[in-house]
Amino acid sequence: MAHTVSASAEHTIDAPADETYHYLADMHLHAKFLPTPFYDCEVVEGGVGAGSVIQIKIDFAGGAKVIRMKVTEPEPGRTLVLTDTNGSGLVTTYTLTPQDRKTLVKVAASFDGESGVAGFAERIAAPRRLHSIYTKQLAAFDTHAREQRVG
Repeated sequence: MAHTVSASAEHTIDAPADETYHYLADMHLHAKFLPTPFYDCEVVEGGVGAGSVIQIKIDFAGGAKVIRMKVTEPEPGRTLVLTDTNGSGLVTTYTLTPQDRKTLVKVAASFDGESGVAGFAERIAAPRRLHSIYTKQLAAFDTHAREQRVG
């Protein structure tokens, strides 16, 4: 029986919410800040915000998998959602909460997991791996925000 795998991470970004949202909505920056196992991120349509489409490869269970993420903005300036149109069920949601001159960003991801023995292993390993991936990505966005302030 298939299941949903989910994970989340959060990080305070040293920039106001409007700046932070701009960084997250810029898919060219996403391409720069995606950590391993993601690679070869390409902006296919648009580039900033709703309607943008990016294609990313990911090392997945011993092989490469291509995900094609379409960007929507259910709450522009506050919520950004990337949804895989290739059928994996992967949905990644970035939610911003202003905190004075900083912004708390929470990223939550879920996808349709495997069934059987592979699914059992995935339920154990994938949430920790995704948490680590998104923690690194948010730290990279924070570093970028800090560099923008210095420069």
